[in-house]
This record gives sequence, C-alpha cells and structure tokens, in this order.
Amino acid sequence: MEKATFGAGCFWGVEAAFRQVRGVLSTAVGYSGGHLENPTYKDVCSGRTGHAEVVQVEYDPAQVSYNDILKVFWENHDPTTLNRQGPDVGAQYRSAIFFHSPEQEAAAKASKEQMQSRYKNRIVTEIEPASEFYRAEEYHQQYLEKRGLAHCSIR
Repeated sequence: MEKATFGAGCFWGVEAAFRQVRGVLSTAVGYSGGHLENPTYKDVCSGRTGHAEVVQVEYDPAQVSYNDILKVFWENHDPTTLNRQGPDVGAQYRSAIFFHSPEQEAAAKASKEQMQSRYKNRIVTEIEPASEFYRAEEYHQQYLEKRGLAHCSIR
C-alpha cells in the first residue's frame, strides 16, 4: 500500500473522484502544507494557516500506478488558476502535489511538464514534500457520497 496526497480545490469532489478508481483502497480529506498544528476547517478557511485542503489516497500499486493516480488529479481540477478553483478562492484551494518519495517527486514533475503542453496558460501546481497530514472533521469525510451526490467538479 502507498500514499499520495493532492490539493486540487475543494476536497469533496476530488475525494469522490479518487474513490471511483480501482486500486484506491481508502481516501481521507484533510489539511497539509501549513504551519498550524491540528488546524480546524475554520482555521484553514481563515487563510492564515498556510494549509491546503487535500485528499490523501491510499492505493495498491499492484492495481493502479502512481501515474494513473496523477491522471485523476489532473483531470479533476484546473491547474492553471492560482489559489482558486471555480468559486473557491484562497491559498487553501491551491493546486499541489505533496510527494511521499523521490519516485513520486520525479513522476509528479514529469507529469506536470507533460500536462503543460495541453494548456494555453501556465500550470501553477506546486510540487513539494509531503508534510504533516491533519485529517479534516468527520462531516467532511466522503461528504458528497453521504449526501447521494456524485461530484462537485468545476470543470
């Protein structure tokens, strides 16, 4: 089992997309990339913690590759909007790949370079080492699924 962590705007729709992938064993939404320990949703929404809303994915690499996981990430948000996804604005909605190994870092950088050729505007996705992951409040976990909704994609 391996982990992958992504920021791609509001974590609800991104989590729902990853949950559909064969080989994804579990997902959790939370906060990463900031400086406050144990932030709450209210803290992160203030824009003062430095955290991004993220989805942490646990997957079986025998069933799905990290490159396939990256493909889901790219397909489910606009990586060319700085600190914004649709109506959601702020650094907590930034596009980010938090890598857990040198192999993930290399794959993330290669995929970003490859994806850039598909976009007119510059991709602003940050690629940085995974930092502490703080699980979001329980009501955020599988939010759309609990409400019978398929997605909240902005694309």
